[in-house]
Amino acid sequence: MLDVAIDRSIEDTDWFHCDAYNAAFYELGLGWHWDTDTYRNLLPDSAGASDRIRSYLEVQQPHLLKAYDADFLIEAIQMAKARCYDTMRTCGHRPAPNMNWAEIQRVQIGI
Repeated sequence: MLDVAIDRSIEDTDWFHCDAYNAAFYELGLGWHWDTDTYRNLLPDSAGASDRIRSYLEVQQPHLLKAYDADFLIEAIQMAKARCYDTMRTCGHRPAPNMNWAEIQRVQIGI
């Protein structure tokens, strides 16, 4: 079998990060799913990861901010994402654009 070098374009990099975020959401029991368009549209490229998550919480999940501190949620998500990202990198993860962790979670918990 031939080893083929993978061209890591910006889109592949975005998918890689989206997959790590989606795995983190799944791990934390959050029924969220980000595709690359969602990821890119949260904030401009100059925005940091915490700002992207904060923006998403404020716009898409404001009810959570009534029960949880935003910084607590952001830190939990970032820690889980970093763990998932490292695991995916170590295992040689390749982008899987059809992977919707939110749908998988619904099936597993019977929703």
